[in-house]
Amino acid sequence: MPSHVPGGPDDAGAPPLRGPGGGAPPRRRWRGPIGTWPAVALVVAVLVAANLLLHRWTGPPRLPAAVAVSALLLGVLRWAGGTLADAGLARGTRARGAGWALALMGLVGAVYLAGALLPATRALFEDRRYESMTGAELVARVLVVVPVGTVLVEEVAFRGVLYGLLARARGNAWATTVSSLLFGLWHVLPSLHLATAKPALTTVVGDSAAGSVLAVAGAVLFTGAAGVLFCELRRRSGSLLAPMGLHWAVNAFGYVAGFVLR
Repeated sequence: MPSHVPGGPDDAGAPPLRGPGGGAPPRRRWRGPIGTWPAVALVVAVLVAANLLLHRWTGPPRLPAAVAVSALLLGVLRWAGGTLADAGLARGTRARGAGWALALMGLVGAVYLAGALLPATRALFEDRRYESMTGAELVARVLVVVPVGTVLVEEVAFRGVLYGLLARARGNAWATTVSSLLFGLWHVLPSLHLATAKPALTTVVGDSAAGSVLAVAGAVLFTGAAGVLFCELRRRSGSLLAPMGLHWAVNAFGYVAGFVLR
């Protein structure tokens, strides 16, 4: 099998992370200044620091920080001999990925609309964090904060760079498992006050310390499972744009529904 040449013709064409029949990718040795496993360790270290930083910076500094972290992670991938194709950003896959993203956004919008209209599920969208939100703040979150401060950095990190590195080293299944586990743990800090923020959840777990622990554990499990879905979308579409579209829709439409039903 011919060796992969970073920046070669296959970087602009079909996604390189799928073998014949859509199975595990062919194992090809990267040639870079650092190996795959040192690169994975570096990515994890960057993510730990970024998680603490982005959780602390919730205002305007979060956006440039998120862009800087995304660029740094892509730089680590390149340093290990990878390319944009390995991150799901090959030029030849963008149209297909965009199609997947638009379809998923429409599906999520329909589900949220139905859930918000039905009395049985309407309470699930209520969130005390939206009570003082203005219309301008909602627009800023939906069009700026969510796509840049959340979706960009998380998708580049977990379904782009980390998934690409691990898939090359151990295959798609291993990459999905590890990246999804770390994606779940990434949400520990943002979930610390979840039990008291959502009334529907408070009625289930209460507002005690034990309830907070249960809420955080549930958030980690839920986001870990979502990570598996996002990884599968990345694998099947060959593009990072597919999970990015779904990720944005779930978060953004959640803000809209919570704002309207407050």
